[in-house]
Formats: sequence, C-alpha cells, structure tokens
Amino acid sequence: MSVNPKTGGPVSRNRVGGNPVLVFGATGQQGGAVASALRANGWAVRAFVRDPASARAKSLASLGADMAVGDLADSASIRRAMKGIYGVFSVQPSSGQGAVYGVSDEEEIRYGKAIADIALESGVEHLVYTSVNAAGEEKTGMGHFDSKSEIEAHIRRLDLNSTIVRPAGFMEMLMLPGMGLDKDIFTFFLREEQRGQIIAVQDIGKIVATIFSAPERYVGRTIEIAGDELTAARLRESLSRAAGTPIAYHRFADSLLEQDPFLGRLASLIDEDRLTGHADIRALDREFGPLLRFDEWLAGPGKPLLEDARRANDAPIALR
Repeated sequence: MSVNPKTGGPVSRNRVGGNPVLVFGATGQQGGAVASALRANGWAVRAFVRDPASARAKSLASLGADMAVGDLADSASIRRAMKGIYGVFSVQPSSGQGAVYGVSDEEEIRYGKAIADIALESGVEHLVYTSVNAAGEEKTGMGHFDSKSEIEAHIRRLDLNSTIVRPAGFMEMLMLPGMGLDKDIFTFFLREEQRGQIIAVQDIGKIVATIFSAPERYVGRTIEIAGDELTAARLRESLSRAAGTPIAYHRFADSLLEQDPFLGRLASLIDEDRLTGHADIRALDREFGPLLRFDEWLAGPGKPLLEDARRANDAPIALR
C-alpha cells in the first residue's frame, strides 16, 4: 500500500485481480495506448466504448480488457462503468479533431467535467486527465485548447486525487495526409529557426501507466510531456533518411494561413511559443524510461504511417 498524499491514508495499487482502471477514449489514439500499456504492466482494464463490436474494441478485448458500453452524453452509462473502479484515464473528443466527431467545445467541457464529478462521487482513487501543452491560465483563442484548460481547472477544484499530463503534438500527426510527402515535400508550421516538441502516442500510454503505478509521486502534479524536439532542418534530415530520398521542407504559405483561421491561429501559437513545448525531455527519460525519438519512431511504429503518407496522392490537409 502507498500513502495517499492528499489524505495521508493508504492508496492501493491494483493489478490483475484488483479493481481496474477505466479508460475513456479506449478505441482512440491516447486511450488505446494507455489501455495497452496498462495491460502490459499487469493492470486490469475496463474500456469505455460505444461499439464493442468495432475492430479496435475487439483488439482491446483480445488483450484482456473488459468492455463498458456507454456514451459520454449518457451520465448513467458513465456511472455504471465506474462501479468498482480504482482509477480513471480521462480523455474526450474535441472540435480540433474535425467534423468526424461532431463535438463542440462546450460538449468537450461538459464531458470532461462530468467524468471528474462522477469519479469523485464514485470514490475513484486516482484520475489522470490528458490535456495539451498549450493549456494554462491565459487563453489561446483556440476553443479545443481552452476547453482543456477549463477542464483542468475544474478537476483541481475537486477533492479528488488527480494527475494532469500535457502532451506535445503527436508524431502521428506529422504523417497526416496533405503535408506533401507523396511529392517528396513536407509542409508544416515551423519556421527555419524554430523548434517544436513532439511525442509518440505509445509513450503517452507508457507515462500514464507509470503514473497510475506510483500515486504517491504523481497525485497533484501537472506534467508537460514530450519525447523529442525538432527543427525544420531535423525534419528534413529525418524524413529524407527514413524515406530514402531527399525530402524538401516548406512552411505553410502565408496565403493559406490567412485564408484558414484554424491553421492561422495554430501558426500564431507556435510563433508565440505557446504550442512549441517546454518539457524537460531528459528529465522525462530519467523518470519514465527512454522515450522514443523521432528517428526511432520513423524506423519503428511510424514506418507504416510514413509509407501511407508517401502514397497519399493529393489528400487534403487534415490537422484537426
């Protein structure tokens, strides 16, 4: 048993046979990575899913995760899923993911607050919420970032043992269609002299699993996380090496950034150093074990994504 830093009482670390961790977004990128990492570390996992017959849900079930069928808009289904739960990993869809999810910023906030409130009501011992590295007291002007700041503030007001992680941009995001890799070009936000931090999604899972394993170290903390830091030159070199052919680098054209308010504001946040990331990567390596660098990721889990991006054929930009 560990000491609960908030109450001074015991905190259990439940593995297989004990109370599980409930993972929201379990069929998505972050939730899926967290569920897989928890199972690999011997935790019992309950996955909150809308469709247990989906391929991703079946994949989780094959790892030994239990399915809790529900909907974020249905608080009764969340309450049912939280019965007998030790911990909760909280992530919600957001407007930044595009129209495919159909979620407004207001809905994201409502869902994030409801999960925290029900966790408190249900006696959950540890909630881990995943936010974004641009979150903070000062608004960004991007609804899907400021929504996370509001959820963070709500969680901190509750008498609930919690940890907040603020990931950098995902390495997986760099392989989205529309960046030009099918034409031996990579187009992104960084100016030549700028740097930006990124993280592999599987490392988010690794970090969160470690946090659940040591509540005495992590309850009450907000941790910015990243696995590598890139410049335009690094992007050029790494992508060229991985693709086996020279890849040119260009920043998004000013005309595009002026025409598209979403992309334009993202570029501004990078120029303002709000979205570039300020994680201490070496300290994170020491605390959580070596995290993937971009070159390692490209040669490993990112390789099929790079191959797909190289075959994209004029697909539209999809950064949300």
